[in-house]
Amino acid sequence: MADRRPAAQQPDSFAWTDDSKAIAETWIAKYPEGRQASAVIPLLWQAQKQEGWVSIPAMEAIAAQLSMPYIRVYEVATFYTMFNLKPEGTYFVQLCGTTPCMLRGAEDLAAVCEKVIGPQGTLTDSGHLSWLEVECLGACCNAPMVQINDYYYQDLTAEKFEEILVKLDRGEYVEPGVFNAGRHTSDPEGDNTSLTDASLYDGSAAQPIAKLPNSDPAPAAG
Repeated sequence: MADRRPAAQQPDSFAWTDDSKAIAETWIAKYPEGRQASAVIPLLWQAQKQEGWVSIPAMEAIAAQLSMPYIRVYEVATFYTMFNLKPEGTYFVQLCGTTPCMLRGAEDLAAVCEKVIGPQGTLTDSGHLSWLEVECLGACCNAPMVQINDYYYQDLTAEKFEEILVKLDRGEYVEPGVFNAGRHTSDPEGDNTSLTDASLYDGSAAQPIAKLPNSDPAPAAG
């Protein structure tokens, strides 16, 4: 079970940046008067986008803004594992360990995380990297894969993944995508082996629709 306890060390306060404040107000305006509490999840998400995690002062500020009890905001934030309850690295690595990724080498990727970053929950000295093993991220056809912040890095080998982490820990940007030159997006490796006949797509195989018996329209009533 995931540890959903908030961090022991908390900031003294929380305040929206101008951009985040405008986004929060846009979300709140989507709901009718008296239903502003419905915006709690997008506001928590915006707080995380701004700070990298959701602190208790952020929960308190959101509760006040939405005129709802703080404990209700706390319940939402601690229930959904999408919300980080402690500071994470600039690049937060979520490693899929579910069966398809495990069969394709996720355990090797986890070993790379241990080597480059440390145990789960560790923040590198640079402050750039932390990691967590998670459940399925929905990219099974490109296993093994990780999500780093908002982006997927797929078809990874241990060697390629280590190279990516080392660059990110140096503060270098790495373009996300599929890291297998033999594949195009989610296609199988190598050349296509089925549905390759061009006539399937040029219209030449199309046949006129046969007229069914007794398909003439009924005569109009006299």
